[in-house]
Amino acid sequence: MDILTANIRATELREQLHYHNNRYYNLDSPEISDYEYDMLLRELENIEEEFPELITEDSPTQRVGGERGEKFSPVEHIVPMESLHDSFSPDEIRDFDRRVREVVRDPEYVVEPKFDGLSVSCEYRNGRFVRGSTRGDGVVGEDVTENLMTIKSLPKTIENAPAFLEVRGEVYMSLETFERLTAEQENNGEKPFKNPRNAAAGSLRQKDARVTAKRHLDIFVFNIQRIEGVEILTHKASLDYLTELGFPTAFYHTTDDIEEVLKEIDEIDKKRGELPCDIDGAVVKLNSLSDRARLGSTAKFPRWAEAYKYPPEEKETELLDIEINVGRTGALTPVGIFTPVLLAGTTVSRATLHNEDFIKERDIHIGDTVLIRKAGEIIPEVLSVVKSKDGAEEFSFPEYCPSCGSKIVREEGEAAARCTNTACPAQLLRHLIHFVSRDAMDIDGLGPAVLEQLLENGLIKSFVDLYKLDLSSLAALDRKGEKSASNLIASIEKSKKAEIYRLVYALGIRHIGEKAAKLLCERFLSIDALFEASVDEIASIDGYGMIMAQSVYDYFSLEETRELISELKALGVEMKPLEKKEKEGVFLGKTFVLTGTLPTMSRKEASLLIEQNGGKTSSSVSKKTDFVLAGEDAGSKLTKAQTLGITIISEEELKEMLGIE
Repeated sequence: MDILTANIRATELREQLHYHNNRYYNLDSPEISDYEYDMLLRELENIEEEFPELITEDSPTQRVGGERGEKFSPVEHIVPMESLHDSFSPDEIRDFDRRVREVVRDPEYVVEPKFDGLSVSCEYRNGRFVRGSTRGDGVVGEDVTENLMTIKSLPKTIENAPAFLEVRGEVYMSLETFERLTAEQENNGEKPFKNPRNAAAGSLRQKDARVTAKRHLDIFVFNIQRIEGVEILTHKASLDYLTELGFPTAFYHTTDDIEEVLKEIDEIDKKRGELPCDIDGAVVKLNSLSDRARLGSTAKFPRWAEAYKYPPEEKETELLDIEINVGRTGALTPVGIFTPVLLAGTTVSRATLHNEDFIKERDIHIGDTVLIRKAGEIIPEVLSVVKSKDGAEEFSFPEYCPSCGSKIVREEGEAAARCTNTACPAQLLRHLIHFVSRDAMDIDGLGPAVLEQLLENGLIKSFVDLYKLDLSSLAALDRKGEKSASNLIASIEKSKKAEIYRLVYALGIRHIGEKAAKLLCERFLSIDALFEASVDEIASIDGYGMIMAQSVYDYFSLEETRELISELKALGVEMKPLEKKEKEGVFLGKTFVLTGTLPTMSRKEASLLIEQNGGKTSSSVSKKTDFVLAGEDAGSKLTKAQTLGITIISEEELKEMLGIE
């Protein structure tokens, strides 16, 4: 490769890596696997090694990928929280040993598992936890003390403590907690986290520590960053000391033989399926702290440690069948059923096939031998067909819902086919969870577990049945006493007085969120008016388009909807019309579109602020839009606003317009 070609490719790689660093570290929403990222980084490292003159200060090879966000106060790390250099083969670990031996005679190593979580620093003064922070860019991180306080496994006080102690650990989400969280997210119709690492990072960086507490995070502590009053000479001694103080630490192995190091790396790999959390490799560290000081660090990595990354495990298996699952929004998801195989420590027999197009593009047939792996080491995915079964028939998506028999539709431009019947039994639990949620009918005490109990005991079969529940039936449920049942009945009764837009939102109409429901009910003041509304009348609502209008029209054209509303009315659900209020304020007559992540406010908070001051918010940018309030990772809405010449403002500018400091 000549230097001109190398420069072009290095520039491309840096741009890609900066983009994926932001997705991974700052947005907790990666688009590629760790292995794919590592291969891009390795390619850039090789180019820069061959052409050192191409190295730039901001190259991902020269700095830690994360940055300090704006949600939390900055914390400067006195001892930099460095990243690790990655190896992908035994020979690369041997090369690491060779480099160490050029400086250190007879080195001893400590081999540990490499946790896949979020790296944090925790500071203690006189045995009391006083501050915790994220790694950030390695030099400056974010103060997340309040959120770290919610982690039960992290000691808040330690006995016989030194005057000052700073430790480094990895916050993680256990596999059991991750599976429970993603199941809840899917039940609620939310986009689930892709893997435990992103779930842990997203949970720890919440503005509201109560949200973090509900995620049940854990931590392993693996290093002493700073200590006063106690002399520690080796890494092994530091791990033993941390264990004595009550910190959760991981298993480790010490040896002076690099071949034994490689054997231990293999042993850790074999234990992956037995561990409560996700690991993506092993770490080899020099044991002597004085020898570490002699070796020092590069701009990004310590020279005294090396990470060994396990490649994603892939296996072949036979596709035995394809089942169809129906989600809360009615989306039909094909799920592949395979001959069970052991993959990354667990037995895999099922994996999503995403949608009809995915199956067709990969030419997948029942009976084919397929190659599967675990994306992010957690979620099984089909990579390709290895061997096609002779004479296998092409898989046909059903025309009717396998759960309720209703007609299946696939809207233009959408990948998913859907069941249009909101009373479909397969969608019922997820619809019920949405129906009772805070922004919908707000029935306190009816969480997913209680709703499941009610379904299992045959007490409810639809939204309507919630309003038929009685005290004796609820009190007879497991873990429900008379007082608890009485409180729940009171909450159900209270929900009958909810304004009409809450009910419309609770019904779960396709494309209609809380704001759209409110706009709809401001235009049509009663349910009866909605039954009589035409598509064109609905589409004339500012902020609506034909897709939303057609969805509302189709829903209120169903005979099942009329029956549902009639029953709810008979049971006392009032469907109170919205009170018309004369709007006033500095934003009167102005339309805002919000996009991206704002520094200190959620988009819902910003929308409320705009509406309280006379303005209105829309979900799409058009010529009628007056302002676009843009935050980080704004995307296509920002681009469209720039094209149309619409005024773009920041959160700070919004506050200035309102006179808020």
